[in-house]
Amino acid sequence: MKLKIRDMDVATGGPLVAILNKDDAQKLDLHVMDRIKIKKGKKTETVVVDIAASRKSVKPNYIGLFEEVIDSLKLKNNQIVDISIARKPLSLEFIRKKMDGKKLNKKEIDQIVWDIVNNKLSSIELTYFVAACYTNAMSTEETIILTKSIAYHGDTLKLDKYPIIDKHSIGGLAGNRTTLILVPIIAAAGFIMPKTSSRSITSPSGTADTMEVLAKVSFSLKEIKKIVLKTNGCMVWGGALNLAPADDKIIMVERPLGIDAESQLLASIMAKKHSVSSTHILIDIPVGNHAKVRNKTEALKLKKDFETIGKRLKKHIKVIITDGTKPIGKGIGPALEARDVLWVLTRDKRRPLDLENKCIKMAAEIFKMLKIKDGEKKTLDLLNSGKAYKKMAEIIKAQNGKSIKPEKIKIGKFIFEVKSKKKGIIRNIKNSIVTKTARVAGAPVNKGAGIYLHKDVGNKVKKGEKLFTVYAESKQKLNYAKDILKEESPFVVK
Repeated sequence: MKLKIRDMDVATGGPLVAILNKDDAQKLDLHVMDRIKIKKGKKTETVVVDIAASRKSVKPNYIGLFEEVIDSLKLKNNQIVDISIARKPLSLEFIRKKMDGKKLNKKEIDQIVWDIVNNKLSSIELTYFVAACYTNAMSTEETIILTKSIAYHGDTLKLDKYPIIDKHSIGGLAGNRTTLILVPIIAAAGFIMPKTSSRSITSPSGTADTMEVLAKVSFSLKEIKKIVLKTNGCMVWGGALNLAPADDKIIMVERPLGIDAESQLLASIMAKKHSVSSTHILIDIPVGNHAKVRNKTEALKLKKDFETIGKRLKKHIKVIITDGTKPIGKGIGPALEARDVLWVLTRDKRRPLDLENKCIKMAAEIFKMLKIKDGEKKTLDLLNSGKAYKKMAEIIKAQNGKSIKPEKIKIGKFIFEVKSKKKGIIRNIKNSIVTKTARVAGAPVNKGAGIYLHKDVGNKVKKGEKLFTVYAESKQKLNYAKDILKEESPFVVK
């Protein structure tokens, strides 16, 4: 059947989708979620079918195409294409198998990952795979296969160096911006640490969001290699690369569902470490009521799984279990976190000591993995001598940024100070409320938005003393944040 193209001027963000008028669909006995092949010249693409209920969006003898299909086949509006019926992806059979609680082999997992990477699965079909792995947990063997497959179906940063250091925090904490301090410490010690990180999806800031306050974070693999070979380190946005594209697509489905299948979490982290050729990896598992990992039992199981997979992938893995009961650092939000980081590196008296102490312990663990004694002393020497800060300045310059004093970082001009309503001791700071308030205030999209914590858990506080300050870049967003705080305060004073 020959049909004329109608460019829908809409993107799906992944899956390849075409819309048929119901009359044309009926002629080929096609239904929603069936597949068709679209051919233009020598190029062919298999896409998912959707059906227009009326002639308003797609008329008979036309085919509505989303941007991914237009780009893939290099098509233009009103061109003629051939369409024919196609079979559904092989991986659907394997997804059903996993839904039935059965184990998948290498061939089956590879097919699923290939179909994900090449946009052959609709968002609904991908959701079924994620849900199947959540309800019927993958075995260690399946997880290792999934890890290798995700890494294989993407690019690799090849540095031909040894060792290559990396770290990852499971997350769930506001603040906790350890990467921006650890990378310059390790790089200043003469070791290579290429760090690819994410932007925030549900937190007030991701590592890439915070680093972007100081320097550019989007680079090609070739550019990253040049930066790393020059400075020993980098802190870049992984989303600009093609390191583990299947993982990025899986995460997009997991977020709305609010689920994080353990096997996919393990595969996600290890695949991305594998793709940057890491040899020594430190994994941080914060444990707390509002962190991703809620209790020590879960943490110990995850620790064991990481160690098992790391061994099978011939990686040196060290897993640490840390305090995830409260935010780490004082600034929450890109600019405020960047200021905290620079205060630590410049040894400013205003630096957040909880963030600094965590970084010292993490750096010491990395040095221990590298057979270097007195890791804490070495870390403090690198910080106190200014070598770590100097290295940070080198990395910022290499990433097209400019050296900037912490005080010059632009913070939101609309401010709301929250004071204690009574005398007492701060018993808890709720991560979830801190995160929600900072995001409603505009973080991470508005770099200067967020929260600055004046007090920490265990501190004594007087009535009328400042607990925290909310920053926003617009009066309206500050008012939204105030509305959140009317419902519940993140500070518990007793």
